[in-house]
Amino acid sequence: MKARFKRTTAPLAAGLSAVLLASGCGSEQGDGSDGEGVRVAVGISDDVLATDPADGYDPGSWLLFNNVFQSLMSFPKGGSTPQPEAAEKCGFEGGSTVYQCTLREGLKFSNGNDLTSEDVKFSFERALKIASDSGPGPLLSTIDSIETPDDRTVVFKLKVPDATFPSKIASGAGSIVDHREYEAGSLRTDGKAVGSGPYQLDSFTDKEAVFSVNPHYKGTAEVRNTGVTLTFFRGNQKELGTALKSGDVDVAYRGLTAQDIDGLQSSLEAGKKGIEVVEGSSAEVQHLVFNVKDPVAGKLAVRQAFAYLVDRDALVRDVYKGTAEPLHSIIPAGIAGHNTAYFDLYGGSPQPNKARKALRDAGIDDKVKITLWSTPSRYGPATDLEMAAIAQQLNKSGLFQADVKSVEFEQYEKDIQAGKYGVYVKGWVPDYPDADNFTQPFFGEGNVLGNGYVNKEITGKMIPETAAVADRSATGDIFGKLQNKVAEELPILPLWQGKQYAVYNGNITGLEWTLDASTVFRFWEIKKG
Repeated sequence: MKARFKRTTAPLAAGLSAVLLASGCGSEQGDGSDGEGVRVAVGISDDVLATDPADGYDPGSWLLFNNVFQSLMSFPKGGSTPQPEAAEKCGFEGGSTVYQCTLREGLKFSNGNDLTSEDVKFSFERALKIASDSGPGPLLSTIDSIETPDDRTVVFKLKVPDATFPSKIASGAGSIVDHREYEAGSLRTDGKAVGSGPYQLDSFTDKEAVFSVNPHYKGTAEVRNTGVTLTFFRGNQKELGTALKSGDVDVAYRGLTAQDIDGLQSSLEAGKKGIEVVEGSSAEVQHLVFNVKDPVAGKLAVRQAFAYLVDRDALVRDVYKGTAEPLHSIIPAGIAGHNTAYFDLYGGSPQPNKARKALRDAGIDDKVKITLWSTPSRYGPATDLEMAAIAQQLNKSGLFQADVKSVEFEQYEKDIQAGKYGVYVKGWVPDYPDADNFTQPFFGEGNVLGNGYVNKEITGKMIPETAAVADRSATGDIFGKLQNKVAEELPILPLWQGKQYAVYNGNITGLEWTLDASTVFRFWEIKKG
């Protein structure tokens, strides 16, 4: 698995507070038929870095992929168990190493070309062949070969048992492209996209992407609008807020600070401006990562003192204004297998006496001098505030002399790989809502943390065992033991689990069905008027 923190942010990026007033929270599900309503204007602060699914791995690109391209499987709204989408049915045969899908009849791409098993095989093999550094290849790495006995049948033979394969191919990594429109060995760079999803991409520029309903689409989505215009504000949250207030955009997504959301939800002007906040669940997480080879952070007693002293409730209250939840294990709440291993071991509130005892028992009598490293350019400006708050919590105990340093993301990643940092922050937005995606990337072969931590029982036994269990609800015991082991050895300290928000102006419904742990922002659920 390559380093894959590109799809992460702080719970909310930077700000709209100067320009928004709210009328409370909520919207209701649209109940119309395909293509009803009118066009919806959505504004985001992210860029869309790629229109070719063999390349993009950022939030904006996956937003495009999830609406323009079909996958064999998809995540239903509010659900974490993948269901057939381009496929009529899929399933494992004889264990978790052979996965067979039968395509729906009559599938077509937006250009009218037939979609067959040849396109499915081409799409997966192409992504693996191109192996873009910013592509989905690592999620497809268990594929050994693909067979297509007929136009509607696809058989994946996997290198190892991988019961999470259905979830992986239900993500943006499973996007199916037209083999007549894409080169097998190179990326498409013309800003165009040809898929078979609910929408087709009409145009793509630096300023906006325009989508219309795909008349050839056959799948599970019921489209409740006639198209979407996606405007890119490229980090200019003030401009995004002005556009929302003026009605130039109907929906603002991924561009709000914690202060903005707090202000919107508690506004005294509720109901007067027609601007409302919709809150959804999220499996986005953030951790403190400890370099176990560092001369200071490498000492277990130091990491235990952190665990006893960090006040998650205060961070969520004071820094994130309630837009996140305290996280007490590596697998977030709402994901099957979650437990509260860190809470059970270290409590839910600061315990300075236990922190002191851990240090003294290890022969550490002086104040621990340590630096917390941050990168707001990747995880948002609140990250520096958060690290400063943690340093203050540590120093308040009298046991630490902690400070904070902040660098740009590119340098940050280089320094982590070089082992220069003892303690640093990492965020993670899952590719698919399964406990595997919160464990294998962190503790599997070639993990993304860069902190020198290796536990052979986790890597060689627990992770492969869970990956082989087709009934994901039956993995709880193993994932529980894994979480407990990590909590004991403390290579990372979970901090918070985020929430998702969107803000809308006017008569918009269905947004709540776009904000769940699958991280799929479903254009088709949004209805205007």
